[in-house]
Amino acid sequence: METLKYKVIKTEEEYQSYCKKLEDLVFTEIKTPTVNDEIELLTFLIEKWDQDHNTFQEADPIKLLKGLMAERHLKAKDLVEILGISKGLVSDILNYKKGLSKEVIRALAGFFKLSQEAFNRPYKLQATINSHIRNASVMNTTKEGILH
Repeated sequence: METLKYKVIKTEEEYQSYCKKLEDLVFTEIKTPTVNDEIELLTFLIEKWDQDHNTFQEADPIKLLKGLMAERHLKAKDLVEILGISKGLVSDILNYKKGLSKEVIRALAGFFKLSQEAFNRPYKLQATINSHIRNASVMNTTKEGILH
């Protein structure tokens, strides 16, 4: 009887090994039908492990993102390249000043090989007050000279 090349993931070591294999296959220049089948199977096995072992529901998307970054030794500047957004926006996202856009959610899910739902959940943003407005006296918000 032939030994299976891949089996259900049962340990963290197998999980890491399969993630590495999947990453290598995804970046293979020539994708044969066999390679595509392996990518599909590994993706399924990894997603199954993630569903069974990760508690994404408990973490807000930014905590999850920071944890994934730490696990992979990524810095904010790496996210700039991965997501194709400015370093200012990355900083605002990581500091709870800006929310995650649909495009950013898709890119994060694709890069970290997670479902989009992991990043597409509500979380509180930090309220910011513009210093030039905070210190302003009464502001006139009506326009003069407009006939209604």
